[in-house]
Amino acid sequence: MVLKQFVVIGLGRFGLSLAETLYDLGHDVLGIDIDEEIVQNVADSITHAVKADATDENALRALGVRNFDVAVVSIGNDIQASILVTLILKEMGIKYVVAKAQNELHGKVLYKIGADRIVFPERDMGIRVAHNLTLSNILDYIELSPEYSIIEISAISSWFNKSLSQLNMRRKYGLNVIAIKRDGDVIISPNGDDVILKGDVLAVVGQKHDIENMEKHL
Repeated sequence: MVLKQFVVIGLGRFGLSLAETLYDLGHDVLGIDIDEEIVQNVADSITHAVKADATDENALRALGVRNFDVAVVSIGNDIQASILVTLILKEMGIKYVVAKAQNELHGKVLYKIGADRIVFPERDMGIRVAHNLTLSNILDYIELSPEYSIIEISAISSWFNKSLSQLNMRRKYGLNVIAIKRDGDVIISPNGDDVILKGDVLAVVGQKHDIENMEKHL
């Protein structure tokens, strides 16, 4: 894993969880929030935590933000501040800016001003939980785009001891198996001869309607 430097602006529930996880994974993380109490509470959980107004470009420059690999704008309910900070970061030359959006319109504006990736934490979590509730062997659901998604699914009994060629998910469902997790190991880009065993977890990619069709048949 290549270690990177991240700056996370806005240390609410999403921003804090993200910052702490990145730090636990070994990355250098600078957290910025306008609330002094929040900054003090997180000070021991990440590399650096600073109280600053992120809408002030001079303050961001003084913190050396332009030298970070990735910036995450996770400002809460202030959409105007979120847009302004994202714009400032892109104009400063940060290569990759991830921005949290409150809704689709907010996301479109963030894309227009240069954000490289938009996340919808509440919506995405709702999608994952819904899929997990309706089908217990769906372990995770990741939206790649409005059309395509990846799911992680526990192998069902009718798949046991059958090869991917025999299951033929591409023909049957229009889906591609991109990885198999087995006993802590991962088989990347499995071939048709790979056999599915009890306890395997399959990572499958495809169009949303094809994934939904497979779920209905399981």
